[in-house]
Amino acid sequence: MIDAAGRVIDYMRISITDRCNLRCRYCMPDGITQVSMAEILTYEEIRKVCILAAELGIQKIKITGGEPLVRKGCADLIGMIKNISGITQVTMTTNGVLLQDNLEALKKAGLDGINISLDTLDREKYQELTGTDACETVRQAVAAAAESGIRTKVNTVLQSDGDKTEWKALITLAESLPVDVRFIELMPIGYGKENTGVSNLELLDEIRKVYPDIRKDSKIHGNGPAVYYQIPGFTGGIGFISAMHGKFCKNCNRIRLTSTGDLKPCLCYGDTYPLKDLLRNGTEEEIRKQIKRAIEQKPAAHCFEEPGAITEAHQMAQIGG
Repeated sequence: MIDAAGRVIDYMRISITDRCNLRCRYCMPDGITQVSMAEILTYEEIRKVCILAAELGIQKIKITGGEPLVRKGCADLIGMIKNISGITQVTMTTNGVLLQDNLEALKKAGLDGINISLDTLDREKYQELTGTDACETVRQAVAAAAESGIRTKVNTVLQSDGDKTEWKALITLAESLPVDVRFIELMPIGYGKENTGVSNLELLDEIRKVYPDIRKDSKIHGNGPAVYYQIPGFTGGIGFISAMHGKFCKNCNRIRLTSTGDLKPCLCYGDTYPLKDLLRNGTEEEIRKQIKRAIEQKPAAHCFEEPGAITEAHQMAQIGG
């Protein structure tokens, strides 16, 4: 489908749970309220949404959470979605803690790509950021995912000036492994409202001081708005997702489905288009019309640069950011 701004919307991010086994402060801080399982969409309901969305032109699905692998049967759901006519790609974002135990099942299900969240390679700092001593587990998961043949990316959010040096260790993952290390600017949602994060413009300047031969990479690495660079001698690439200092709304191709069944056209705004009641009590045509409405009324751009205009009040884990 084409939205009111003329963009082709062919990508849907689906949160399958609001639960997580980590407590990253910018995503799921302590004290966050979780909903009951009765409020979460079943896998059959998610499948139905995907079937109807595919009929409207959605081709690519990203499975997110919370942490998707804490929900039993995640790989089974991926296999179900992969078999839907019109769906060409299914990928997943995970914190990596449970990834190695599930990697074989995910590959068998046909998963096309894995994004692994990892903000530091320092064990003590990782525990401070996440509340869990799992840094080495995730590092091993990154290597295992890359070696499995599934396209693998590492997502990093630098939350403050104190994190500016973390990139030096993190980009070495791309030196020897076929993984893309991507730096995502902290967005003013949830905890992010309290912190300006690190500018990717400044970060790229810092990287250039150490790697002056870094060059922009024009190859397509995925479905999102990342801008990629290549460092000579590196196996993988370096990416930047710059919502704050490189506004990419004119090319946005996605909508989001929360774990409780609300379609979100944009992270910045609290506007949602509920599907859960329609899935449980309505008709397929009503569901189809609601999906169309969400796409057609997708905002032309976010307003992160105007904090007072942001209407989204939930934490990232609650909206499947």
